[in-house]
Amino acid sequence: MEIEGKVAIVTGAGAGIGAALAEAISMHKARLVIVADIDGDKALAVAEKIGGISFQTDVSNENEVQAMVTSIENKYGPIGLFCSNAGFVTSAGLEDANERIQKMWDVHVMSHIYAARSVLPQMIANGEGYLLNTASAAGLLTQIGSLSYSITKSAAVSLAEWISITHHHQGIRVSVLCPQAVRTDILTNSPDNHEGDNPEWEEGGVASSDGIIEPESVAEICMEAINEERFLILPHQQVQGYIEFKAQNPDKWLAGMRTFQNRLFIDEPLPGDAMNDFTG
Repeated sequence: MEIEGKVAIVTGAGAGIGAALAEAISMHKARLVIVADIDGDKALAVAEKIGGISFQTDVSNENEVQAMVTSIENKYGPIGLFCSNAGFVTSAGLEDANERIQKMWDVHVMSHIYAARSVLPQMIANGEGYLLNTASAAGLLTQIGSLSYSITKSAAVSLAEWISITHHHQGIRVSVLCPQAVRTDILTNSPDNHEGDNPEWEEGGVASSDGIIEPESVAEICMEAINEERFLILPHQQVQGYIEFKAQNPDKWLAGMRTFQNRLFIDEPLPGDAMNDFTG
């Protein structure tokens, strides 16, 4: 899809990947970029930088998402691109409180549903529209140290697949973004980010095994994927090999992940070829 001339909304756009997406979309000559974030001040700062419009929006609240979309459609016309990007990470397993798991579900899954419900009717009526949903490589693999992040990002990938299958014939195109480590607040707060014996693993934990990339690089990769209408966006190309290996030999993949988890959390030095556990 050509971004030029389109009205675009980016959620979670006050910082990180969302802010980089908003700027990249603006640079690709979108007619208008709406910068949405739960932090209104951050949204405003990004919007002023790129010449967009800010919205303070809690994406886990369907009424707020619908109100934003309705307001934009009424004032500026059809929305051509909706980037559903908000997210956060916590560190816990089965012991995590139900309330925290539910909040993660609301932000990582229901927000995508709310976005699609809000924009698809008009997009379908126009015969075209694009959804870019941010998930994670954890949605294709897993997130060591965070049950709720793993299961919600996996659900986000499945949701994107379903929308693509169900609405493609109506002109709807979908991409799902599945990066590993990106230099954002989520990376800093990663549950496996710890001080270990291997200095290469002190920032970003297991997600940084294939390097930490900048949000701006992720955004440009997304622009290319949207132009090509490519579904799966993997900023870390190694992830393709991991998911293929997982599909071919799930038992061996699980064994490798257990070994990797043990090395990470008991502070054993990780060898340079540690990721071979996931590629055979």
